[in-house]
Amino acid sequence: MKAVITIELTKRQEQILEIVKTNGPITGEHIAEKLNLTRATLRPDLAILTMAGYLDARPRVGYFYTGKTSTQLLTENLKHIYVKDYQSLPVVVNENMSVYDAIVTVFLEDVGTLYVVDSASHLTGVLSRKDLLRASLGNKDLSALPVHIIMTRMPNITCCKKDDLLVDVAKKLIEKQIDSVPVVKETETGLEVTGRITKTNITKAFVELADGD
Repeated sequence: MKAVITIELTKRQEQILEIVKTNGPITGEHIAEKLNLTRATLRPDLAILTMAGYLDARPRVGYFYTGKTSTQLLTENLKHIYVKDYQSLPVVVNENMSVYDAIVTVFLEDVGTLYVVDSASHLTGVLSRKDLLRASLGNKDLSALPVHIIMTRMPNITCCKKDDLLVDVAKKLIEKQIDSVPVVKETETGLEVTGRITKTNITKAFVELADGD
């Protein structure tokens, strides 16, 4: 994935941009001459500006300004980040598991959502901490209560696929006010859970984007 990031430019990098805007396309040697510097001195700055998307370069032609704002560059980069790049392992439980065991699983796995499957390992429901808390209030026999009684069922489950854009999944989390979505793969008999995308996954992606990783 090409890194197109928003960076804080140095004074010299800003000078380079102005020179390229006015004179581009222009070679690195000519840029160096205008700044009374050597080509080797400018090489790191030109590399940063090119990788960040402010400049582009063509062999035997030189550097030219892309004309894109920092917001445009960030938007372009978001369109190259996919679910498969940041998805994590899902925590899957059988629909006949008791609510008590599901609560224990949530704490042991340190997750906010469990994905419920049937005997054929197909997604049938989602179980959140809120669901478990709601079931716990006033219910003394959680060991006898199966999770399929309290879970959110299909088709009321928001899912995504590995080739979806991460920013589109982020929009779903905000719109639905949920903490995560299962990554699924369609089979002839149902949906198979292959991963999950959480708010933490998305935050990690945006932090790496800001850091240029």
